[in-house]
Amino acid sequence: MMHKSWILIACLLGFSFLNAQTADLARIEYTYFPQKNSDNSFRRFRAQVAYPIALKKDGAYLVPSVEYRNVNFKFEDPTGFQTTDLDRFQSFTGSLGYTFKFGNDWRFGAEGGLKIASNFSENSILQDDLIYTGSVFFVKIRDKEEVEIPWRLILGLRYSTTTGFPFPLPIVSYYRKWAENWSYTVGIPKTNMKYHFSENSELQAFVTLDGFFANIQRNIDTQPLIFNDRPKAESISMTILLSGLGYQYSITDHLKLYIYGGHTLLNDIRLRDADREDLYTINETNTFYARSGIKFTIF
Repeated sequence: MMHKSWILIACLLGFSFLNAQTADLARIEYTYFPQKNSDNSFRRFRAQVAYPIALKKDGAYLVPSVEYRNVNFKFEDPTGFQTTDLDRFQSFTGSLGYTFKFGNDWRFGAEGGLKIASNFSENSILQDDLIYTGSVFFVKIRDKEEVEIPWRLILGLRYSTTTGFPFPLPIVSYYRKWAENWSYTVGIPKTNMKYHFSENSELQAFVTLDGFFANIQRNIDTQPLIFNDRPKAESISMTILLSGLGYQYSITDHLKLYIYGGHTLLNDIRLRDADREDLYTINETNTFYARSGIKFTIF
C-alpha cells in the first residue's frame, strides 16, 4: 500500500464540477455516444497528467496538473441556421493545488485553475474562451491499517464561471468498503457500488454526471431574420446524467484499464446566450453511452 500522504494528495487531483472523485496522476480516455433517433453523435478524447511536489513543511504538497480535451460533435439535425462551427471544440486546462495536514487525520486542500474552451473558429484565443475555477476541500481517510472497515470522506466547495451561479457549489463524497469484496461511494457527481473479484479486477454499477462547456467564437443567430433583435448563441453546454456498468482491470498496482457502458437518464445539450440563458435545445432523447481508457492512479 502506498503512503497515506499520497492517497490524500490524490483527493485534489482532477477535481472539477463534473469530475470530483478521481485520484489519477495520468489518464488517457475516449468517450462516445450517438444520439438516438438522430444522426448526431458525440466523441471526446481526453488526456490528463498531474505531478505532486513535496514541500519542506511535513505533509504539504503542491499539485500542478494539465488536461486536454478534444470534442467532435457531429450535428446532423436539420436547423434553420449554420452548424459548421459546432463540429469541433477543444479545451486546455492548467491548475495548481495545495494541500497540508491539520488536526486529527484531516487534510485541507485548495485548487485554482484556468481553462481555455472554444471552437477556435477565429484561430485565436478570445476573452470569452477563458474559464476560471477554484476549489477548497477537507479530506479524512481511515485505511485498513487503522480500522476494520476503511472509509474516506471529502467535503468541499467548487466555483466555476461556467455554471452561471455567482457562488460556490458543494461537493460531497463518502467511500466505504463494507465487506471483503464490496465497496460503495455516495456523492456528486458519482455514486457507485463495486464488486471486487480480486485485487486486479472489479465491476461496478454507477450513476454519474458528465458534460462540457465551451465558447462559440463566431456567435450564431438561431432565429429567422425577422427576429434579429433576439440574442445570439455564444456558448454550448452539455450536461448528461447516466447510469450503467463499468469494468476495471489492474495491469499493475497503479496502472489500470477500464471500460464503461450505460444509458443516459438526462441528455441536455443547449446553445446559450451571453447570460447563459437557453436559446436552442439539441436532441434530448436518451441514448447509449460508452467510455474507455487507461489511467495511472493512486488508489
